[in-house]
Amino acid sequence: MFYSEANARLPLAEYDQTLMWMTLLMLGLGVVMVYSASIAIAEASRASGYQASYYLVRHALFVGAGVMAALVAFQVPLRVWQQAAPWLFLVGAVLLALVLVPGIGREVNGSKRWLSLYFVNLQPSEFMKLFVVLYAADYTVRKAVHMDSLRRGFLPMLMVMLVIGGLLLREPDFGAFVVITVIAMGILFLGGMNWKLFAGLMMLLLAGFVLLILASPYRLQRVIGFMDPWADPYGTGYQLSHALIAFGRGEWFGVGLGASVEKLFYLPEAHTDFLLAVIAEELGFVAVMAIVLAFAWIVMRAFAIGRRAAMLERHFAALVANGIGIWIGVQAIVNIGVNTGTLPTKGLTLPLLSFGGSAIAATCCSIAVLLRVDWENRQIMRGHTV
Repeated sequence: MFYSEANARLPLAEYDQTLMWMTLLMLGLGVVMVYSASIAIAEASRASGYQASYYLVRHALFVGAGVMAALVAFQVPLRVWQQAAPWLFLVGAVLLALVLVPGIGREVNGSKRWLSLYFVNLQPSEFMKLFVVLYAADYTVRKAVHMDSLRRGFLPMLMVMLVIGGLLLREPDFGAFVVITVIAMGILFLGGMNWKLFAGLMMLLLAGFVLLILASPYRLQRVIGFMDPWADPYGTGYQLSHALIAFGRGEWFGVGLGASVEKLFYLPEAHTDFLLAVIAEELGFVAVMAIVLAFAWIVMRAFAIGRRAAMLERHFAALVANGIGIWIGVQAIVNIGVNTGTLPTKGLTLPLLSFGGSAIAATCCSIAVLLRVDWENRQIMRGHTV
């Protein structure tokens, strides 16, 4: 009763309003920058019936749908999320398998990552990130007494994740595989896995990633191109070289909103994977640093909410909050690293900003779950039941 009695009189807000407004601000910036980055490609597709505002309208609809989904997700108690976690994980695995079925999965640029719903494409790997957060948190709570055991604590989770990893690599979606693996390992470690066991497994994972890169010619070419993009600026280093040019042109304060040159068919995927490069060119280094700090703040809030949940002995909620923080932080770091040339090119969008309906919806739902954790924490501190 310490928290309820000591803090019931405190003027606590119902939820973390700064986290909500930061999320909405990022979504709003994403709408503006997706429109700016996609005008040229939309106008070039007018023969197919596209208008200059084609991507703007679609992205605005995605954001609206994501916010609506988040409002629904916020209403769901954490105990319901915990009960549903294994079933959601199973649904995600089935959807990942359906993507690979000929005639069902949709192929784009050599990758089969989407399910066509006629009016929109569904990318199961984006929702699988949230499902893995929930499942890994539930698994860790259920197996808490076995976290020091390789056989009883880790191996069952490993077998399940190998299946998911195999499906992702068949698409192929190496970027999602990396993010999901880091989420699962991070939650297991925070849930009490023996640090020596964790260190050994991390070494094995690193060796596995190296073997996966060496075994795949296209992944190896990406790594080689990343190490020296100017050695082949019209081939393996094309994307990165133009991203770096965009950063260089932007300097401190950018060339002005809408004035990017690199988005004019020089920089591929300007409105998705390389949106940050367009932001850097048009709004400059100052805007990029503001985005980096915004992501850092969201991640810190996630871990602060998780820490409060742990203090209240709400272990599932704590791990879910931490897992969401790991997910958003790792994906943002990878995308920023790719755009700045510090990491090899990967097909990962910038959370809350890049174009993509599935990514926007999944990330909005994850923020809503994080806000729900915080709301329940505050209710318990007031002495209320949740």
